Amino acid sequence: MHPALVIATGATVLTVIGIMSGGTFLLRVSTAGSAFTPLQKTFFRAGHAHAGVLVILGLVCALLQSAAGVPTGWTFASLGVLASALLIPGGFFFSVMGKDVTTPNRLMAVLWVGVAVLAVALLIVGISVIAAGINALG
Repeated sequence: MHPALVIATGATVLTVIGIMSGGTFLLRVSTAGSAFTPLQKTFFRAGHAHAGVLVILGLVCALLQSAAGVPTGWTFASLGVLASALLIPGGFFFSVMGKDVTTPNRLMAVLWVGVAVLAVALLIVGISVIAAGINALG
């Protein structure tokens, strides 16, 4: 694995601490009768869930590419998956910030950018792993 990708995956593992603290925030939101709207609660839950799943997916993609022997130039796609783990939850969280929010704001676009980054990155990861497998077959 390229040293830059090793550093990025190590840093990503550390972000799980932030995801954990987000879980405690969600617990307070759902049990303390806080002043959040139903939309905000739903988006906060969705953002938290996507963060956890996408971090794991990004780490798995990096390991798959490394194990398959994908050339270093293509491993940037794993970073795209990891970037989507910031963009998609960020879109969920930031699009409903404020008081008495009943509809998402323009920052919802961040979520859609993250979805596009994720789709392209997964396409590249999948193709690169398949290509490495075909090359290994000789």
